[in-house]
Amino acid sequence: MADRSDGYQQALETAEQLLGAPLSVPLGGGEPAAGADFRRLATMHTFGDSWSRPGLDTRTRSLISVAIAATLGTHEPLRGQLRIALTAGVTKGEIVELFIHLEAYAGAARAFDSYQTAVAVFGETA
Repeated sequence: MADRSDGYQQALETAEQLLGAPLSVPLGGGEPAAGADFRRLATMHTFGDSWSRPGLDTRTRSLISVAIAATLGTHEPLRGQLRIALTAGVTKGEIVELFIHLEAYAGAARAFDSYQTAVAVFGETA
């Protein structure tokens, strides 16, 4: 059985590979001590358990993750998911198509709000 810190390190390495940069979780100065446990557990579950599962390739998983984050309206997670998708080879055009499809099912306001986040991320990678 692997040490908990080894699993966390592996999850951080997976996150860095997917993002194309080290995982950064911008937080304010008010995080309590237990916050580090939350971030470690969330990182291990997301990048250790979920992204490493067989059955879906990284590209497909990244498109699904963009759609989920956009539908939920979670801007910072959406930024990360967009970066992962672009790193996985999803094109900007394919992401725009995702938002066109999302608009039909999640509504124009949510899709456009999330699309604005996507355009900002596109500008970072131009």
